Amino acid sequence: MSSYMVVIEHDGDAWGAYAPDLPGCGVAGESRAEVEDLIREAIPLHLESLRERGEEVPAPGSSTVTVNVA
Repeated sequence: MSSYMVVIEHDGDAWGAYAPDLPGCGVAGESRAEVEDLIREAIPLHLESLRERGEEVPAPGSSTVTVNVA
């Protein structure tokens, strides 16, 4: 099992989520909960699509860091 980092963004009423290690794998929705559910569904489907087309499945490589700014 692999774990891919997901970035969740919020702007006004819009929410989005994407996996930086999986170009083209992103979702949009009306709430944080919705995009979390959608991206959990999207990642396995994206990986399955890559495998079916004979493309390389990128290994997880992104990580996070918190930067405190004064």
